[in-house]
Amino acid sequence: MADRPRRLHVLVEGQTEEIVVNQVISPYLANYGWWTSHSLAKTKRPAGGSTHKGGVTRWAKLELDLRLLLRDSSIDVLTTVLDYYAFPADSPGMRTRPAGPPHDRVLHVEAALRTSVKDPRFLPNLVLHELETWVFAAAEELGSCGNDPKLAAILCRDVDAAGGSELVNDGPLAIAELGIDDLRTRCPHFDAWLTRLISAPAEML
Repeated sequence: MADRPRRLHVLVEGQTEEIVVNQVISPYLANYGWWTSHSLAKTKRPAGGSTHKGGVTRWAKLELDLRLLLRDSSIDVLTTVLDYYAFPADSPGMRTRPAGPPHDRVLHVEAALRTSVKDPRFLPNLVLHELETWVFAAAEELGSCGNDPKLAAILCRDVDAAGGSELVNDGPLAIAELGIDDLRTRCPHFDAWLTRLISAPAEML
């Protein structure tokens, strides 16, 4: 292990993602030597006004956020928790997505983002399709938290019909109740992202 904790910075889309990163993902990754910080994506920078945060509307604004963060040499890895659903159409890879399963399409966009930014510390992550995916993965726990077995049954039925929680489109804390390990089992794209983070020193730095 390094002499200092490795610093992971997560650029998140909104307050819900912020809570999940703080309460679920950060404690989990601390077990692997990561110290995690985060910030919200900035959506507007009006002249003379305050900056509005949350949401991603255009690639130019998101790219600026990423490049500003990468100026910080104390960040070992910069990653994102952004929704693939309604991701800006002008972003790298969006117009050249291949036909095929959603997992292949989101991997294509993530690879294009990394190529565009051109920094080995950048590991883009788009949630397939949005953060609610992880809530669907925790459907039974959500019903337990709300003492509503009928809700759990409905959510589980929707997940089964879609072919998996990451394939539920239009779709904390049930996620915390489920636990990261079970979430990794149910969401393969999420699992692949965490696997790369855990092994990042060998691959990226």
